[in-house]
Amino acid sequence: MNITRFLLSSISLIILLTSCNSSRNNSLLMHKKWRVYDVTIPEGSAYDITQISQATELKRGYYTNVYYQFLDNNVFVATIDNKPDSGKYSLLSNGAIISVTASNGLRSAENLVTIINLDEQHFDMKVKSGDYYFILKTKAE
Repeated sequence: MNITRFLLSSISLIILLTSCNSSRNNSLLMHKKWRVYDVTIPEGSAYDITQISQATELKRGYYTNVYYQFLDNNVFVATIDNKPDSGKYSLLSNGAIISVTASNGLRSAENLVTIINLDEQHFDMKVKSGDYYFILKTKAE
C-alpha cells in the first residue's frame, strides 16, 4: 500500500513538473516578435566548410528580415521579408521541442525545432535546413 501511494505521488509530481516547464516556455514565447539576428552552427558539430558557408549565406540572405510569433490558440506566424505565413505549434518533450505544422494541424509537413536557450529576451533554436542543422539566434522586439 505504501509503495502504491509513493508511486502515485511520484508520478503526480513528475506530471506537475513536466507541465510547468512546458507552460513556462509557452509563456516566454507568447506575444513577442522573435527576430533572427544570427545563424550559427551547433556546438560540437564536426568542421564542415559547406555547413559554415551555408550558415553565413543564410544569415546574410534568407534570414536578414525574418521573425516568428507564437500567438493564442497555438497559432504560429513566420514573417519572411514582410510576407507572413501561419501554421500551428505545440510544445513537446516537456517544452524542449516545438512542433510546427500547417494551419490545419496535420503533421505531414511537420518541422521540429529544438529550444537551445529561452528567456525573456533571447530565443535560440536548432533547426534543420537541407542536410545540416543550424542555430537561429533571435531577440524579442
